[in-house]
Amino acid sequence: MSLDPRALLTDLFNAAVASAQPALCIPPHLPEAPKGRLVVIGAGKASAAMAKAVEDHWPGELSGLVVTRYGYAVPCERIEIVEAAHPVPDAAGMEAARRIKDLVGGLSADDTVLCLISGGGSALLALPLDGITLDDKQAVNRALLKSGATISEMNCVRRHLSAIKGGRLAAACAPARVVTLLISDVPGDNPMDIASGPTVADPTTCADALAIVQRYGIALPAPVREALESGRGESVKPGDPRLAGCEVRMIATPQMALEAAAEVARKAGIPVHILGDSLEGEARDVGSVMAGIALQVARRGQPFTAPCVLLSGGETTVTVRGTGRGGRNVEFLLALGIGLNGQPGVHAIAGDTDGVDGLEEIAGAYLAPDSLARAWAKDIKPKDSLANNDGHGFFEALGDSLVTGPTLTNVNDFRAILILPS
Repeated sequence: MSLDPRALLTDLFNAAVASAQPALCIPPHLPEAPKGRLVVIGAGKASAAMAKAVEDHWPGELSGLVVTRYGYAVPCERIEIVEAAHPVPDAAGMEAARRIKDLVGGLSADDTVLCLISGGGSALLALPLDGITLDDKQAVNRALLKSGATISEMNCVRRHLSAIKGGRLAAACAPARVVTLLISDVPGDNPMDIASGPTVADPTTCADALAIVQRYGIALPAPVREALESGRGESVKPGDPRLAGCEVRMIATPQMALEAAAEVARKAGIPVHILGDSLEGEARDVGSVMAGIALQVARRGQPFTAPCVLLSGGETTVTVRGTGRGGRNVEFLLALGIGLNGQPGVHAIAGDTDGVDGLEEIAGAYLAPDSLARAWAKDIKPKDSLANNDGHGFFEALGDSLVTGPTLTNVNDFRAILILPS
């Protein structure tokens, strides 16, 4: 079979990203024009691009404010775009969250709030409860990011420390109608986990958040512990009448992105198997398991025969123990490569569809059958790199980093393993 494995895998990643572009996803889901005002608000890495798509396709008057990650702004004429920090919140995000909440106060039942939410909104829409400081929120966020907690667990804690998440933003909009357009970056596409659910009811409790904190041994600042133990941080629950006029529309998901990539592979003549859109767990463990599956395909023709592509999405976690440059997608790839041990004919790509893997402005990387051999030739020991959580350092040294710049969308992690007859 004559093909360029790296080019094909890169095409698959690009197709996944392209399928979730707001310019494509927003127009079919815009609400009908209200009798009163249309106010546009939002948060997330894709929110500015979402706002631009609304402006381009909305025929009437509108106004609003959205907050996105530094470097992810898109010029808009009627909707103000504010940039803030991610994944650890900063003062710019806190001020933007306060302004957004103020903006929706005093609306009438004739008005509609169009809320544009995508991944990254949890950090970008940071408005702490009274008595909790930004420093407190930053400390908890940093601890959660290093703990190995799942995104669902992290967002449960965040919802109960916020004055805007966990349905509180929707409650502030009442009695206006609220239509939320979601680009999902979480396993299972649960709306309350996307940006910690600012416009949806939250059935979890302060007690649930405390249990997560205890499970991972996270030290809490005193005001944070008080808010959870006293129940003062309780979120808006299902059945709350203030949320009666709220509607949620899921406009892009990891599954949709995987299906778009699968179509590209099929057009190239390669059979595709989607293993799941919501894989979770330690990145290195998922990599090791995927290596076992790929080896069974390559060596035994089970459960699939080569050539084929194995696709998966979701969000793995990394428990940080080393001092390397991290990244859950590159950690997955490094563990995958160690498990494959140079198996001929097996290539892979993994990346975050928002263009940022961990704290690096690098989306992910490409793995080839000779990646380990090339690393050893440079005196780089793959197992040492993995132990040090230094996936980015490993693949950058090989020239195999995947760098996209801001993609202006976010449908979570994308992983593709290409297995060719050896």
